Amino acid sequence: MRALVLLLAPFAVVGLLILLLRWTYGTGKSLIAREPRPGEPDEYGLLVPVASPTDRAEAERLAGLLAAAGLRYTLAPTNEGLRLMVWPEDEQTAKDALRR
Repeated sequence: MRALVLLLAPFAVVGLLILLLRWTYGTGKSLIAREPRPGEPDEYGLLVPVASPTDRAEAERLAGLLAAAGLRYTLAPTNEGLRLMVWPEDEQTAKDALRR
């Protein structure tokens, strides 16, 4: 019996190592987050751009207007500069809030 355990123990250890290594390296995803890359303004799914601020300060001012109107927004860095984006059903309300 003891000889059988001594014979099978290395196989069990190697099997365990194979499972651990496969779990660790088999996901295909890195544990280190990548830098977000800017995309085109139309690459943000359902979100539609409502403003194109020239700098971060203007973007924050406009974002404050949207927040005061109770709208959810996203400030997205795109290849064409910063864009404030909202959901399509909020587009007209957002444009009205930014005109004030």
